[in-house]
Amino acid sequence: MTIQDSILSELPPQPYAMIRDQIRDGDMLLCSANDLGSRLIRWATRSQWSHCAIAFRIREIDRVMVLECVQRMGVRAVPMSDFIARTSSGVRPYPGRIVLARHQDFQAGADQAGMAKMVTFAFTRLGAKFSKWETVKIGLRIALGRLNATMPALIVADDEYICSEYVAKCYESVGLPIAWNGNGFITPADIADDPHVNAVAQIQTGDNPLKDRA
Repeated sequence: MTIQDSILSELPPQPYAMIRDQIRDGDMLLCSANDLGSRLIRWATRSQWSHCAIAFRIREIDRVMVLECVQRMGVRAVPMSDFIARTSSGVRPYPGRIVLARHQDFQAGADQAGMAKMVTFAFTRLGAKFSKWETVKIGLRIALGRLNATMPALIVADDEYICSEYVAKCYESVGLPIAWNGNGFITPADIADDPHVNAVAQIQTGDNPLKDRA
């Protein structure tokens, strides 16, 4: 079911402590932030969504980790408690809202092999840095997205992504492509608009008492 723009007013924010146990491997985080970089993404995509990421549990140490692709760093992993407390550029408290979302087909049918495939894809790309040309390509994809222009093959994402391309590639690795129009780049809004993605809860942003448990 498509996540409607009204979801942020329909779902009241809940403390992370109340939501933590509901989080499943492969769940997505859809963010609507108001800092300068986020406003630029929202302008480019004509949507309320500025960022997205994907969550996995590390059960051996009882941690919920968020994998995200951010400018200048590439793909990184942060504890969920940090993700909801501040932006990747260090703006604190987090200037916006975050929705926990779930792809119904993956969560309904993921077996051990499928989960291993997604986890392998997601974690193998940790630490990948952007070259200058890759950063230029990302900028061009954002510009083309604003213009609703078809993306030339020369600037198609390879192993460099913006956040939503990374999340979409994680799902593509298990045969679940995110629906989009093929213009510019896959946006956080495309993920929210996918009919197989459902909102689970809105997470209250800011510091929380579960830092020691991530």
